[in-house]
Amino acid sequence: MKLAILQTDVLHPEFLEQYQGYGMMFQQMFAEANVALETEIFSVIDGVYPDDPTAYDAMLITGSKADAFSTEPWIVRLTSYIQQQFNAGQKLLGICFGHQLLAHSLGGRVQRADAGWGVGIMHYRWCSTPSWLQSPAHDVSLLCSHRDQVVALPPHATLLASNDFCPNAAFYIDQRVLGFQAHPEFTKAYAEALLRKRWHDIGEDKAATALVSYQQPHQGRFVAEMMARFMAAEA
Repeated sequence: MKLAILQTDVLHPEFLEQYQGYGMMFQQMFAEANVALETEIFSVIDGVYPDDPTAYDAMLITGSKADAFSTEPWIVRLTSYIQQQFNAGQKLLGICFGHQLLAHSLGGRVQRADAGWGVGIMHYRWCSTPSWLQSPAHDVSLLCSHRDQVVALPPHATLLASNDFCPNAAFYIDQRVLGFQAHPEFTKAYAEALLRKRWHDIGEDKAATALVSYQQPHQGRFVAEMMARFMAAEA
């Protein structure tokens, strides 16, 4: 399989040497999950897109500190691109910002979360078993870091995972679209570094609680394997 990773952010300068970028994090995630996948990273925040979208089995939109509902030119262009690819039948995946942008682009609604930042390892209830999953999934725990949320799913979407803080934590549209609010590609080390970077913005109490939560296990690898099954499923 061949995956185009649409990278929608540049890491904070102090993180670049060690973590390089979100595209690289996804490459490492799939490698650690033993997913046989050829990937290519495109910095769409800089206007770089695939020359031939049909050369890829799927496209993945990464996380970003930007807002999916922003009118920044690069986000407006990416929104239009997602709509074009969806209409062309391309498989689309999104994580965090990518999840939100998929929902926004396809007729859902995204806004600032009333409860503020969602950070740390959170637990999610499984709400559906799509045909490409093959077997029922158990509830999952995943790393998250977000202050925006999908508050209304797009038409024809099915809720996949939920919790009280983030009711629309994951969704899918048939074998064509799959989005997760949480970050399966994050390591605990990067999540903690990002948390400490945003500590005062998040708030002392919430950030401290999130820091403690990193002692728990999370199922990022399970989501990586699920993404691979989604990509391999017949559309």
